[in-house]
Amino acid sequence: MLTTVSPPWVYALRLPRDPRSAGLARRAVRAVLEAHRLGGLGHDAGLLASELVTNAYRHTEGSYGLRLRAPGRGRLRLGVWDTSPEVPPPFSGLPRRPDASAEGGRGLCLVAVCADAWGHSALPGGGKLLWVEVGGSR
Repeated sequence: MLTTVSPPWVYALRLPRDPRSAGLARRAVRAVLEAHRLGGLGHDAGLLASELVTNAYRHTEGSYGLRLRAPGRGRLRLGVWDTSPEVPPPFSGLPRRPDASAEGGRGLCLVAVCADAWGHSALPGGGKLLWVEVGGSR
């Protein structure tokens, strides 16, 4: 029996410090997923990319970017790095619902709903990487 193994893939995109970067990230994620026949992950992955990039745009003055890779068949790990060392919820602990009067904080709560796994890591020289995975069974 001949088995075909798909090579692992990784995409990285440095994004401009621009409010339209979230839309660019969402479109890039959907294009990559379509190219790898993972279009079914496009809605959740696009939403997550948009939220993480928006967070980077709003909370850091430095550069930021998007990284996509396939950790396994039918899965996507999406990461957004930036220059801020501060880790937002739900990445720093259990997800919490913002107060009804809060003007922000709802976007990252979507991570807890849409992602199968999430985490963060500090980057050498400062900054952080926030990552999410989709494509598992919820």
